[in-house]
Amino acid sequence: MQKLIVRVQNWLYMLASVLCFSASVDANDDYRLAAGDSFRVSVYGEPELNMETRLANDGFIRYPFLGEIEVRGLTVNQLQLHIQNGLKGDYLVDPMVQVTMVEYRPFFINGEVARPGAYPYQPGLTVNRAITLAGGFTERAGKSKITIQAEKTSPEQRQRVSLEDKVSAGDVLNIPQSFF
Repeated sequence: MQKLIVRVQNWLYMLASVLCFSASVDANDDYRLAAGDSFRVSVYGEPELNMETRLANDGFIRYPFLGEIEVRGLTVNQLQLHIQNGLKGDYLVDPMVQVTMVEYRPFFINGEVARPGAYPYQPGLTVNRAITLAGGFTERAGKSKITIQAEKTSPEQRQRVSLEDKVSAGDVLNIPQSFF
């Protein structure tokens, strides 16, 4: 009877993990990891393999048994599969690995908003929501001339955006001053 209870508990844990992971993957399908992102790696039944880390500028993490792994540029799902495949065979028969985001790297907002600065990115963030996080427009804001500079591009590559456009982690929003 005790074995049956343990099996049912394990099955329920696996089901809950799959459901939670599938919900988080939808939000993170296209999201690429970069410096400043914090994430958690969990391996079911192997607490010594669990870790939480913030990705440094070099883009690498040190993971038990696998050594240094270049994480920069991978999606959460790709990292999960990489760790799972690395642990499979030599270390574990069928590892159940889950990678979840703890904190996204920030986006930045400059110019005519109440509180310019860095703010934590959130999946689905729009220009309008970013401006709201920064306290809204000032009286002198040029609302029709908002530009965005994507992460790792030069200021000359800024593009005009509308309030409904998406903002990504690392982006820089600029709200210019209006002359009228």
